[in-house]
Amino acid sequence: MTAVVPGLVGVVLAAGSGSRAGGPKGLREGADGVPWVVTATATLRNAGCERLIVVTGAWAAAVAALVPHGAETVECVDWNTGLSASFRSGLEAAASAPEARAVLLTLVDLPGMPSSVAQRVVTAGAVDVTTLRRATVAGRPNHPVLLGRDHWVGAAALADGERGAGPYLRRNGAELVEVGDLWDGADIDGPE
Repeated sequence: MTAVVPGLVGVVLAAGSGSRAGGPKGLREGADGVPWVVTATATLRNAGCERLIVVTGAWAAAVAALVPHGAETVECVDWNTGLSASFRSGLEAAASAPEARAVLLTLVDLPGMPSSVAQRVVTAGAVDVTTLRRATVAGRPNHPVLLGRDHWVGAAALADGERGAGPYLRRNGAELVEVGDLWDGADIDGPE
């Protein structure tokens, strides 16, 4: 476990309906019975996040009921317009605390991502308001992404439909952190 990084907020996007998955991903669980939302928040906590936010949408109350103690929930009311809406909701929730300096953001449908992946992204350099970093697997963009507060407004403005931070990260030369030796980068979009 990485030491707590002051001002680092972990954000889990768990708002989608999971139409390809057969139901909301925020309600899914691993073979061990642990909800994915619990796995994702633990991954971010182990990476040093001092505050955790889970963005809900489809089946918001049911997903919120699974969120572990110590993590906050924020409901994205326009979740059905795409990932960009939940991305913006997560950034807005993080910005509500003036001491928040950066967000470490991941998706709930990455239950196989080990904490070591998020830890590597956090410890690859300084974490401050100017940080702009993302994980890559074999050179392909992946999660988590680390955005300093100075980038939140610009990233939110470029997010559209199913695109979150990606366009902003590319346009602004985000530092790439290779994690392919730790994880295959697989998300689970369909039924297990």
